[in-house]
Amino acid sequence: MRVKTEAKREAIIEAAAQAFQELGFEGASMTDIAARVGGSKATLYGYFSSKEELFVEVTHEAARHHFEPIFAALEQEHDDVRKALQRLSERTLTVLCGEQAIRARRAIIAESGRSDIGLRFFQNGPQKGLDELAAFLDKQMARGKVRQCDPLVAARHLTALLDSETVTPVLFGLEKKLSQTALRQAVSRALDAFMRAYGADGSDGTKRAS
Repeated sequence: MRVKTEAKREAIIEAAAQAFQELGFEGASMTDIAARVGGSKATLYGYFSSKEELFVEVTHEAARHHFEPIFAALEQEHDDVRKALQRLSERTLTVLCGEQAIRARRAIIAESGRSDIGLRFFQNGPQKGLDELAAFLDKQMARGKVRQCDPLVAARHLTALLDSETVTPVLFGLEKKLSQTALRQAVSRALDAFMRAYGADGSDGTKRAS
């Protein structure tokens, strides 16, 4: 019986990432990925039950690389809710509107009707991001910076506001690429709406001079 190793798993993910980037989800095959790793399809299936599972893991590995430091930085933000959310949103959307992330999302949407790839992707990716954001908002509620409500619902509303002028138009080809200025302005407009709805006592969440 062959022993699974973390090094082999990482090698498979790296080879799969290259294959998916070059050939797309449909074009890449487990045979091609196995050849890149230097093993057999049986070895791949010993680590991942399907190409869909491997694709989701490749996507999440890239997301972890980008988003873990972003949310770690959010943990240090306490004084200015609006500023913290502006910084978080700009950094997150820069990644999500990038070519690689958009290609991955399109592939996942295309496959979602034929397998559970969409569910796997959401539960282990976007849902974790929502949970992190909800935890931050919950802390701000305890501090009186955000009105009391279901923090996960608030996180979903904020995400929808942010996506509406950024991820959605890029995903559907209405925009090819957003400049940092356009991204910053879109985030600011989304936060205007969010803080009017969720800011405590009508506050916009920013610190004011006494």
